Amino acid sequence: MTDKLRTILSDSKSARWAALLIISFTMFAGYYLADVMAPLQGLVRNQLTWSDTEYGFFTSAYGWFNVFLFLLIIGGIILDKFGIRITGLGAAIVMVTGTAIKYWAISTTSLNGQVVSLPILGTWKAQVMIAALGYAIFGVGVEIAGITASKAIVKWFKGKEMALAMGMQLSVARLGTALALSTSLPIARASGHVSTPILLCLIMLCIGVLAFSIYIIMDKKLDASIVKANAASDDEPDEEEKFKLSDIFKILGNRGWWYIALLCVLFYSAVFPFLKYATELMIQKFGVNADWAGTLPGLLPFGTIFFTPFFGGIYDKVGKGATIMIIGAFIITAVHVLFAIPFLNHYSIAIALMVLLGIGFSLVPSAMWPSVPKIIPDRQLGTAFSLIFWVQNWGLMGVPALIGWVLDKYCITGTKTVGGQVVNTYNYTIPMMIFTGFGLMAIVLGFLLKLEDKKKGYGLQLPNIKKETV
Repeated sequence: MTDKLRTILSDSKSARWAALLIISFTMFAGYYLADVMAPLQGLVRNQLTWSDTEYGFFTSAYGWFNVFLFLLIIGGIILDKFGIRITGLGAAIVMVTGTAIKYWAISTTSLNGQVVSLPILGTWKAQVMIAALGYAIFGVGVEIAGITASKAIVKWFKGKEMALAMGMQLSVARLGTALALSTSLPIARASGHVSTPILLCLIMLCIGVLAFSIYIIMDKKLDASIVKANAASDDEPDEEEKFKLSDIFKILGNRGWWYIALLCVLFYSAVFPFLKYATELMIQKFGVNADWAGTLPGLLPFGTIFFTPFFGGIYDKVGKGATIMIIGAFIITAVHVLFAIPFLNHYSIAIALMVLLGIGFSLVPSAMWPSVPKIIPDRQLGTAFSLIFWVQNWGLMGVPALIGWVLDKYCITGTKTVGGQVVNTYNYTIPMMIFTGFGLMAIVLGFLLKLEDKKKGYGLQLPNIKKETV
């Protein structure tokens, strides 16, 4: 068996980390696009004349097809049925398609004044609706790409530095978020149009498709090395049971999976939708200049770039995965409570809270995603990840729309003149209390997950790196 292990390509450190780097670049480009509009909320109001409700509607489109058409779940089934290569390349192409539609809608002037009426969705500006359609298509691609990346990491790193590898992949992806938050507004201002950062995303995603094509070659070599190792070994290769549609019910019947899925949606609902409005929070509450207000929210993903791999490495070597998630949820909750306090409004406090939020944001994912393979068999992983992402998308779809509606309905405090235009001023206390509520519920689920681990012996508190026995 030892000879067999030594001949598998993933046992080469350089090979498995090179594969990770290629996957991570594609996710970097996807995350850049996912958050590129967040710092542009003010420009969108002024340049495109969108209301906050329209901006919230557009932002919520990310989860439309994933949630209501179950495309994310279908993508997970395709991943388990047809593998990483086909699913990953298809997801990258879908991302490019959605981004192209979104760019066209926001960059064109021919849609000005036109409206679109659709059942259920109601009547909206044509520009808002088409941009939302492109964002929804992109959302399908990036979410399926995310579950594909997770399963690929399990394939290359299981029994090795799996949490560290997942943390590194998240770090590179978060770098995309950080750069989007800190650079999109300056780029848009310099070019004179809100669509320019989206064009940059489109170019990066096209490069990402080419990068994933290189990964496909490496993945084929890995499979070939496994076949060769099995043929050369005296051991009989394990007969891997194939994924069946009935496995979906096995996943849904797993209480540990549900705790992770609900913890995921609550945790991410307390962070990602917050980032969509964080730039405006910095301007409205902390008086930060609009030209660099996006830089402060950008501190959060920059923090995760360093901390997520660090905490992942701790999980690999020491364990305590459930405990790490609980601590992260506590930090997230505390930060939102402090953001909600009206008199804490100095920009230095905002900087400190964003750094602290980055630490909390690193703790939970560093342990959450590597814990899934301990609960779910390999053959079901793609579907299990996709179902978690599907539950998460309910939050990513609904919470931004909720916050946009709350801002318009309850949080307008007056008006002021900016650049010759009269704009509304806002109090963000209610939205921050909503985010606090999500954090509190995430803490409860963290403790429930820890109790379930004690009952079922999943090993969430045990290290990921397995010591080789001779």
